[in-house]
Amino acid sequence: MDRRIILNRMSLLKQQLAEIDKQKTTQRKNRGRLIRVALVGYTNVGKSTLMNLLAKSEVFAENKLFATLDTTVRKVIIDNLPFLLSDTVGFIRKLPTELVESFKSTLDEVREADLLLHVVDISHPDFEEQIQVVERTLGDLGCSDKPSMIIFNKIDAYTYVEKDEDDLTPRTKENITLPELMNTWMAKMNGDCIFISAREKTNLEELKTIIYNKVRELHVQKYPYNDFLYQTYDTEEQ
Repeated sequence: MDRRIILNRMSLLKQQLAEIDKQKTTQRKNRGRLIRVALVGYTNVGKSTLMNLLAKSEVFAENKLFATLDTTVRKVIIDNLPFLLSDTVGFIRKLPTELVESFKSTLDEVREADLLLHVVDISHPDFEEQIQVVERTLGDLGCSDKPSMIIFNKIDAYTYVEKDEDDLTPRTKENITLPELMNTWMAKMNGDCIFISAREKTNLEELKTIIYNKVRELHVQKYPYNDFLYQTYDTEEQ
């Protein structure tokens, strides 16, 4: 293909990306006084499935790399509390520099979020390395200090290899049961983590309660004089 055609095509794509970025920036400015929550995590950990459950929407969810390339934002209401929830592109190790510009809008969504929900596929053998990749990426974005929590997803898919009683070799990572894993460093997170299965809807209500409490606290701090919280009523008092 002619070099000039390629350069013209690249120039057009850059213009289109700039226009999309401008539109996304305008949209973010017009979202009103609502707390912004972003689902972040390594690619293919179940963010879109969780988004569908929390927002009761139909976000494209597929078991493929970069199945979610655009940022999807939905208004979510838990009890009396409305907030904005965004599903972002999954992070990967060593993201090619030529792809960074394509992901600018989703990365901006993360930068402007008030709360980060870090979704982890606990059934993946390298989930701890994936956590580190995401944390490094968030650090590169200047988001390390944002309020956050870890959602360990796919507990229904977690497996381990049971050792025979006469096997005296040292236990390895693959011999650890889920309850044992939950009592390691994760047990010291003081309520900033939860174990769920988005597919099986396990512990979903508990997750909603945690999100509600965190978003409500942020809402009161950020908008102390805003009455956007919907009033709830005790039916026994009526």
